[in-house]
Amino acid sequence: MAKGGFPNFGGGGNMNNLMKQAQKFQKQMQDMQSELENKEFSATVGGGAVTVIVNGKKQLVNIKIKPEVVDPDDVEMLQDLILTACNEALKNAEDETASEMKKLTGGLNIPGMF
Repeated sequence: MAKGGFPNFGGGGNMNNLMKQAQKFQKQMQDMQSELENKEFSATVGGGAVTVIVNGKKQLVNIKIKPEVVDPDDVEMLQDLILTACNEALKNAEDETASEMKKLTGGLNIPGMF
């Protein structure tokens, strides 16, 4: 390589700026990831019968079930409500993560980021 750095980077001055921008972007990514991991996402189904809360790490945090929906003769319905609520809460977490990433990256799809 020719002395003076990469072509089209003006001998290193712009390379330093590029490195600073990359470090700033990395810090923003880490801050956003930490914020999202600590955030909680919920979903309520069955007219309020079941509420599920997950965190940004996609871990189940809480399940609330109204006592009147607990029917020993229809356990399958309760199972379906719980599954639906869990999947919806996880989708909410995923959607917000994608939305925040899009804001940070300006819409660029960077593989492996989230």
